[in-house]
Amino acid sequence: MSMATKVHPQTSVSDIPRSESSATGRQTFTIWMRSLVCHTNGCTVFNSRGDIVYRVENYDSKGSCEVHLMDLQGNILYTILKKKLQIFGCWKGYGVNIAGTKKKNPCFKVQKWWSIVRRGLACQVTVGINKYWIVSLDRKRQGFKIVNVTGDIIAEVKQKQVSSGVVLGDDVLALEVEPYMDHSLIVALVTVYGLINRRL
Repeated sequence: MSMATKVHPQTSVSDIPRSESSATGRQTFTIWMRSLVCHTNGCTVFNSRGDIVYRVENYDSKGSCEVHLMDLQGNILYTILKKKLQIFGCWKGYGVNIAGTKKKNPCFKVQKWWSIVRRGLACQVTVGINKYWIVSLDRKRQGFKIVNVTGDIIAEVKQKQVSSGVVLGDDVLALEVEPYMDHSLIVALVTVYGLINRRL
C-alpha cells in the first residue's frame, strides 16, 4: 500500500467519488503535513480523487521565514515571507508572474491579532480590500476555520476521519473550501497557519 493510499483512503467521508464537491457544494482536499522530499519540512495536498495538486517544501527549520507553495510540477504559485519587525508577526504572500518572477506587491497579508470579538489570539487576513479571520477550533490547534467579516465560514480544516469513524493521525487533515474561493489562496493561508504554529 502506498503512502498516498494511507493518507487518502477511498473510504474517507471527506471524499465524493470522481468529484471535488461535497453535498453542500464545498470543494474537499486532504492535507498531509509531510513533505514529498526526504529530510525537509512541508506538506502535500490531495484533491478528492487522490491526486496531488499542491505541495510546500521547506528546506529550512520549521517556522521558516520563506517558503513556496507549488503545484505538482514544482511551479511556484505563492512565495510566503515573514516580516520580523512586526510585534505579533506578519506574513505576506506574493504571487508569481508568467515569467516566474515574484510580484512586487503582496497578494495577501496575515497578522496575529488579539481580538476581543474572537475571544483570544486569532489571525487577521487581508486580501485586497477584503478581510478574513483564521480562528482555532480547539486547544490543540489541529482544527481551524477561515471566516469573513460577517462570520461566514469560507474554509475549514479538521483532522481527517474515515467512514468507519477512525480518525487518522494528527498530520492528516481534511480541508473544505467554499466553491467561490480561490483554492490556491486558501491553501496558502493554511500554509501560513502551519508556519505560525511551527508545523511546517
